[in-house]
Amino acid sequence: MSKLKVGILGATGMVGQRFISILENHPWFEVVTVAASPRSAGKTYEEAVGDRWKMDTPMPEAVKKLIVANVNEVEKVAASVDFVFSAVDMTKDEIRAIEEAYAKTETPVVSNNSAHRWTPDVPMVVPEINPEHMHVIEFQKKRLGTTRGFIAVKPNCSIQSYAPVLTAWKEYEPYEVVATTYQAISGAGKTFKDWPEMVGNIIPYIGGEEEKSEKEPLRIWGKIENGVIVPAESPIITCQCIRVPVLNGHTAAVFVKFRQKPTKEQLIEKLVNFSGEPQKLGLPSAPKQFIQYLEEDNRPQVALDVNYENGMGVSVGRLREDTVYDWKFVGLSHNTLRGAAGGAVECAELLKAMGYISEK
Repeated sequence: MSKLKVGILGATGMVGQRFISILENHPWFEVVTVAASPRSAGKTYEEAVGDRWKMDTPMPEAVKKLIVANVNEVEKVAASVDFVFSAVDMTKDEIRAIEEAYAKTETPVVSNNSAHRWTPDVPMVVPEINPEHMHVIEFQKKRLGTTRGFIAVKPNCSIQSYAPVLTAWKEYEPYEVVATTYQAISGAGKTFKDWPEMVGNIIPYIGGEEEKSEKEPLRIWGKIENGVIVPAESPIITCQCIRVPVLNGHTAAVFVKFRQKPTKEQLIEKLVNFSGEPQKLGLPSAPKQFIQYLEEDNRPQVALDVNYENGMGVSVGRLREDTVYDWKFVGLSHNTLRGAAGGAVECAELLKAMGYISEK
């Protein structure tokens, strides 16, 4: 099987770099085109990135000599690829416009950006949770006037450490949730070298993050009605989002009230046995076990657990009864793998398996 030809929009930024490193030896996809802002266009990828390569692993040889395309030359970039991943750094309005422009060239767009997360006919998917939302693409294509071009997005990185857990517990009817997330600096596209003031520091504010953390899970749990996704109404979630001096890994401390009264054993059993379409289909990026439960009092820890299942799994621990809520737990997920580029790659694998992405 020949690999599908992939373009990365916003290839020089941190998420673009993560896409490139994840896709280096991907069995289905091959990066053939890198696109970025006009100031990077015309340089080799290696020159354009310069000393700003932020991954732990070296830049893949296969991309070093690729000439960076101007991301605004939509027709030209689209002509060279079967589909694109979008990680562009622009205003929301500009992102919405450019992603739609690519879709209208009959090029599927799998986006890491937040701009289209609330476009009613754009699926926002965690493949293990709501793969059926991909079917809204048929309605979106009618609106765009396309036969194969569309936009699909993945949700915010902050919700990955608790939304899968609450999904696993759905039958016990969680109805009220309090979550505080402790978020890594790579979520802001930074390393400690770029952001020295984060060393030994905590910042109790991340712009726009609390609203996303409260609302996006409800859209994931929603239903397709009349060609749009209608968000669920419960559980009610309230969040605080805090930036902490950690490079990778978002931790969440979560309190939950349930209408049904599950035991601890029932809750843990639901977590460790929770799996979805990616596991059934054996998608290349899918974790074998999506959620692990750790019995030790001092787990999950970023240093020990963030790379569970190649950074695509979720680690949960400290599940215990609460005096105000019913149960509380701590969750951990890798924010740039499961939460960003890795989650988008898994979405693209699902779209290929469902027949939405194919060779042009």
